[in-house]
Amino acid sequence: MDISLTFIGWFFTLIAAGALVLGAALIVILANAGDLQRRYLGYSIWNDLVLAAIWVLGFAGGIGVLRLEPWGRYLTELFCWALIVLVLLSAATRFYALKQEATEGAPVNWLGAIVGVTLILILVLAICAVTIVTLRSAEAMKAFS
Repeated sequence: MDISLTFIGWFFTLIAAGALVLGAALIVILANAGDLQRRYLGYSIWNDLVLAAIWVLGFAGGIGVLRLEPWGRYLTELFCWALIVLVLLSAATRFYALKQEATEGAPVNWLGAIVGVTLILILVLAICAVTIVTLRSAEAMKAFS
């Protein structure tokens, strides 16, 4: 199942641009908040910068796919692989945090957590898998050459 290169280009460009704008807005909000929020921002700055670099990768890849530049295909595929890894790590971290809460005696809604994580995982994995398969197809290779 292939999707159009135009859709891939616009989808990843707009999603990445939205994530970058949202991230920048959150950083500004935290920077203008109280001391505790600014300290948290200082502790997480490297994580935020790496995450921003990954989203810039997706933005650049989307633009490259729209322009049918050969590097756009590689950047978008790399972004998809990075997104897959990040989503899987995020899911594992959330389950680990829930397990910690359960050992402390706090009530945990495992069913809600599993359903929520599964829905996000399936969505991201499906979009990334279809994108990778499409970008590796013979038609896409021809379009990018």
